[in-house]
Amino acid sequence: MVQKTIAASAHSTSMPHRIPVAQHSQEPVLLSSVAESAPGLTRLKTGIGELDGILGGGLVPGSLLLLGGDPGIGKSTLMLQLAASLAQAGANVLYLSGEESASQIGMRASRLAVDGADRLHLLTETCFESVEQAVLQQNPDLLIVDSIQTVYVSALDAVPGSIAQVRESSAGFLRLAKSGTMTVILVGHVTKDGSLAGPRILEHMVDTVLYFEGDGNHTHRILRVVKNRFGSTNEIGLFQMRGDGLREVGDLSGYFLAGRSVDSPGTAVICTMEGTRPLLVEVQALVAPAGYGTAQRVSTGYDSRRLAIMLAILEKRLGLPLSSQDVFVSLAGGLRVYEPAADLGICLGIFSSLKDKVLDPGTVFVGEVGLSGELRSVSHLEVRLKEAAKLGFTRFVCPNVDLEEEIRPKGLEITCCDRLAQAVACAVSEKKGGA
Repeated sequence: MVQKTIAASAHSTSMPHRIPVAQHSQEPVLLSSVAESAPGLTRLKTGIGELDGILGGGLVPGSLLLLGGDPGIGKSTLMLQLAASLAQAGANVLYLSGEESASQIGMRASRLAVDGADRLHLLTETCFESVEQAVLQQNPDLLIVDSIQTVYVSALDAVPGSIAQVRESSAGFLRLAKSGTMTVILVGHVTKDGSLAGPRILEHMVDTVLYFEGDGNHTHRILRVVKNRFGSTNEIGLFQMRGDGLREVGDLSGYFLAGRSVDSPGTAVICTMEGTRPLLVEVQALVAPAGYGTAQRVSTGYDSRRLAIMLAILEKRLGLPLSSQDVFVSLAGGLRVYEPAADLGICLGIFSSLKDKVLDPGTVFVGEVGLSGELRSVSHLEVRLKEAAKLGFTRFVCPNVDLEEEIRPKGLEITCCDRLAQAVACAVSEKKGGA
């Protein structure tokens, strides 16, 4: 009996206490009645065009968003600029900071020259129960939590930032968001491998997941959507970090192509899709004799395993002697490309560097390369063509497609190829102009 009592006592003390949730009885509603009112839902415009664009038109009232990124990447700067922009537009904003004092946030606001007038309020608190009371009293249109790892629930016997605390705190903010029209943005830390810290369920709970990417070698920052219940995913917004804060970059292709060399072997221009946005970027390749026993294969911005496949295809199908060569591939500007439509540009860049031949600088290369050397079709070809024509390119090399005459941009020659060898022959032909 004593052992059972001790075991029961130990079990009760190890069980975490959860947030007390009031029981509300809800009546079932007809889907048709909800669907009729959904189209009339007004999004909250942030005043930041790049952010509104990737979210699908603005913030959805009653939604919960999660923003992650490396330390010092600019998450707090972006959130403060967002808060000030919405406050100036007439929205009530509550900025919750668990990592900085009000004076520190004021110093950043002074540096960024932002002003929320009388609608932007700061709260430096980490206890969820106290935050909940302040939210119910303030009733803001937007609540920014910077960061979720600093908030704790006093009823839980766990330290702030632990899995239990992050889960329960996020559940509390989810309840606050869904109980009205307040939008909540949670700022989260990331781990060494770049994933969001905390329980995986955190990403399932929220409506939208955003990643703020960048590195110390470049001034640009990429805001990427990886989940969005109210719009398309894999959209990106481009910002440039300056002394007075983040500034939008509307012309993504022009930004990444700025300063490119048109007469250097080993360079090619590809067109990749980031969500629904076409993006032209320069591929740079360098092939040199290996100085050691094992040749090096280094890739920046392109999947290294995919690079190994492309090298095997080039050696097997085109007879290129790459096994004894060091191969280095990089995407200019620090961008990362995930779709296979970049394969053709990667292969042609490697061929150009190995043979020391300059590719046509006015040509854009798009296509997935199969294991037998065939070129496979890609999606969103029409918008890729328009983007290439808009930036002044004169030629577009792609797999065989059946294009209607009315969607062919004027001034852009479209060359369709079945095989990689055909694309190589077109690429090294006489130059047809620059871009």
